[in-house]
Amino acid sequence: MRVEAVLKTLMRTVKKRHRMIGWMYKLTRWILAGVFIYAGCIKLLEPKTFAVLIGAYGVVPEGMLMSVAIVLPALEVVAGIGLLFDIGHSLEAVTALLVLFIAILGYGIWMGLDVDCGCFGPASPEAHAFHGLRRSLYRDLVMLAGIAFIYGGRRYLAIKPARIRLIIEKLGKKRRTGDAYE
Repeated sequence: MRVEAVLKTLMRTVKKRHRMIGWMYKLTRWILAGVFIYAGCIKLLEPKTFAVLIGAYGVVPEGMLMSVAIVLPALEVVAGIGLLFDIGHSLEAVTALLVLFIAILGYGIWMGLDVDCGCFGPASPEAHAFHGLRRSLYRDLVMLAGIAFIYGGRRYLAIKPARIRLIIEKLGKKRRTGDAYE
């Protein structure tokens, strides 16, 4: 009798912990997705200004600045939306973008560049030049820790992200099942 009570208590504790980690997983994923969607949208609104900010780092050839100023924020938005809905490979895309941003910020700090981070567009509060680079680097490292938590949460909770191909197939099946003349 006593063993059964202990086992029930243990199972309730495990279920509560599992539920709590599940909510923390979702919240972390949603926050990171929101940050990427917001940052990408802000930069897409003023691509010329963002191109100037990118050019200040000196790592992109001048002829490609405008293309990068459009493609990079678009990738942020798409990866953020994918992460919001937990679509496969979106976490990997966000991770790759964040590692790229950390590398660029590290390069800027190492070179002693006196530039704006450009992380949240031209109106960024981090536009206080070089000091903003360090703050941005620390923020990105915190986001990287959040990504590590999401990877761990997926493993612990055995979550498999949705596959975009399956989503498209399901949407296609729903459309085909109804009669167009009803």
